[in-house]
Amino acid sequence: MSATIFTGGPILTMDAANSTPEAVGIAGERIVAVGPLPDVRVALPGAREIDLAGRTLIPAFIDPHGHFPDSAFVTLLRADLASPPRGGCRTLADIFARLRAKAAETPKGDWVMGAALDETLLTEGRMPTRDELDAVSSDHPIWVIHTSGHCGVANSLALARHGVGEDTPDPAGGRYLRDAGGRLTGGIEGLSAMGEMGDTHFLIDASNFRRCFDVAREEYISHGVTLAQNSWTAQPLLDLFAEVAAAGDPGIDLVLLPIAEIEPDFSTKGLGTRWPEQAHVTLGPRKLLTDGSFLMRTAWLTEPYHTGAPGKAPDTGLPYMDRETLFAEVRKLHDLGFQIHTHCNGDAASDLFLDAVEAATAANPRPDHRHTIIHGQVMRQDQLARCAALGVTISFFPAHVWFWGDKHHDELLGPERAANISPAAWAEAAGVRFTIHNDASVTPTRPLQLIHTVVNRRTQSGRLLGDHQRVSALSALRAHTIDAAWQVFQEAERGSIETGKLADLAVLDANPLAKPENIENVQLVQTWRRGLPIFAAEIGEINTTKRIGAGA
Repeated sequence: MSATIFTGGPILTMDAANSTPEAVGIAGERIVAVGPLPDVRVALPGAREIDLAGRTLIPAFIDPHGHFPDSAFVTLLRADLASPPRGGCRTLADIFARLRAKAAETPKGDWVMGAALDETLLTEGRMPTRDELDAVSSDHPIWVIHTSGHCGVANSLALARHGVGEDTPDPAGGRYLRDAGGRLTGGIEGLSAMGEMGDTHFLIDASNFRRCFDVAREEYISHGVTLAQNSWTAQPLLDLFAEVAAAGDPGIDLVLLPIAEIEPDFSTKGLGTRWPEQAHVTLGPRKLLTDGSFLMRTAWLTEPYHTGAPGKAPDTGLPYMDRETLFAEVRKLHDLGFQIHTHCNGDAASDLFLDAVEAATAANPRPDHRHTIIHGQVMRQDQLARCAALGVTISFFPAHVWFWGDKHHDELLGPERAANISPAAWAEAAGVRFTIHNDASVTPTRPLQLIHTVVNRRTQSGRLLGDHQRVSALSALRAHTIDAAWQVFQEAERGSIETGKLADLAVLDANPLAKPENIENVQLVQTWRRGLPIFAAEIGEINTTKRIGAGA
């Protein structure tokens, strides 16, 4: 079994004491020694030694909430309609040109799907219409899904394929948008209304799933992520992931979150015979959604949005579930012994989920359940106190500060609420353990940029959005490593540099704690997974290695 010792640079362990040892030794898949260099050498005689040469060693990053491999679905299978800084679409004309190009390479009658559209970044500031998509092609059903994943626009053929007509009523928790004359515009809001078209697996088969899996894996490990997450895993996706898992180590570890509605049948009837026993693709919490997206004003708030959408008065958004249904789902999952992750963007949605958790835990006390609010964008201080009392944890989505912070400030939330978006400092003060995520592919998986945002809270215009909600670089690093492992009950295996844990490591070209204002400029040099280097950046491949003798 080969052994390696790292020394010669800062080592940030993220252990309980935040210790910074002189050396770390690994053998096989595991960390076997941490401490003074002479002691680590004694523990691993004959090991090769890597001189970090001033670089910084940290635990590899963990994705606490995302939709792997969605980012590759967008780039490989769909028309990528992203705007700067992620893509090149600045106008609706750019959108239509990309959709036409996709239609030109797609057989007539087959679906054309566009993704990652953010109308707030377009010159026109609006979504396309059904008629405009009909002008792109009437020979293809065209479906354009918003970057939030909570709404989209369909052309006439897509509406017909979806079974939506002029007289189709809105489903609970969703909307079919209409113009002033009552005609369908093609806009569809809410998962209940989007149906299959809102699912990640829409138009995905086993062959292109594996191709996208491999591309997404390379993206994630190139940013130091060794544990990814698919946090809305419907049955068709579970089947595709099961095929990958059965084929052997896929090169990245994954946590899947089956959707709540398939339980308990999935676990009692299909899990034992279908799910392969292996260590790399595992089942985690079960997933619920209570509301929608801020960008589409479907996140559910207790107070109205700061300004009304064009042509509409300010409102409070849209709940996806009624109180009785959510209470029943939370109680079902809680009683089955599952951890629950629930999408709650608005504070009204968080109120409802906390009420449901309080009722479920009162009826059936379960210590350390770690039920989790996902996003918690505008959580109030009283809600954070409830989280602490109920044992509820949070995964914040602070990428909104940089990507859409100015829009939150000026239009969606207003200055006061925007200053408290993703209130990590309040959570820390309340004693609530939290993580941070990018929700890929809503925003790209970029851990160092995300950590920079949490620490500095600057918008794209340079505005400081909520100085009082900034946290330390160390807290932000922990939120993307050990706290992220803890949030899915994997803290015994990963997330920190401690003896016995998996040797999942990242080497950075600088210490992010040294200059917190410059974290976004820190670059990944290497990613190690289960004791092996799996990515090396051209700028910093470590080649200063040597083999040392026993007892040296």
